[in-house]
Amino acid sequence: MAPHSPLHDRPPGSPPSAARRWAAALAGLSAVLLTLVAVGWPPLTGFDASVAGRAHEAALAHPAVTRTNRVLSDWAWDPWTMRALATAAVLWLWRRGPVRLAKTVGGACLAASLAQQLLKAAVGRERPRWPDPVDTAHFAAYPSGHAMTATVTCGLAVWLLHLSKPARPVLVAAWTVAVVSVAGVGVTRVWLGVHWPTDVLGGWLLGGLTVALAVVAHHRAGAADRRGHPAEAEARSEGPVPLG
Repeated sequence: MAPHSPLHDRPPGSPPSAARRWAAALAGLSAVLLTLVAVGWPPLTGFDASVAGRAHEAALAHPAVTRTNRVLSDWAWDPWTMRALATAAVLWLWRRGPVRLAKTVGGACLAASLAQQLLKAAVGRERPRWPDPVDTAHFAAYPSGHAMTATVTCGLAVWLLHLSKPARPVLVAAWTVAVVSVAGVGVTRVWLGVHWPTDVLGGWLLGGLTVALAVVAHHRAGAADRRGHPAEAEARSEGPVPLG
């Protein structure tokens, strides 16, 4: 007999109202921040310059911490590391049965990468420049690709875990790892002097927006499928999706 997955391909109910509210709030905040960055609002640029300057001084004064941040930024929380984890999740979901979830995760990650590159090109914000840099980075600054990719990957991972209804300690551990990773990668990018703080904030907001929209889209697709194929949907909702 084929094993079963605790993840359901057709989620019950309509799109969760919490996800819709989060999507609306994050979309509004992202739009406001993008506008302020694009027009170069003086209070915002002054804040960025102040925080980035202090971070750079600290990076020069503490080379051991700076080396640790480089390892974390370039390896543990690098966008390619995150994309590899997301790809592994998509392949596992596709192989084990919840194809709709696989498409949702894969589509969200691709959409996030595309949106990130389009915004970088459209905004064209320059990165911080230092006479004595401790690290280098390429392409435009806004939004931070590290922050956005980590937020999308970790957010989707936690969502998938919630769908499987694990024990509470597992959820707590997952949330802890996700929060530390998302917050940590943002700190490393500012510490290393390759991003302004609002680049990181923009990445967090847009990454969270991507996850919220993915959740809403997934539930809406499931609801539409149930309306079109009620008998099959009822049969599928009685138990977990077979993996096989």
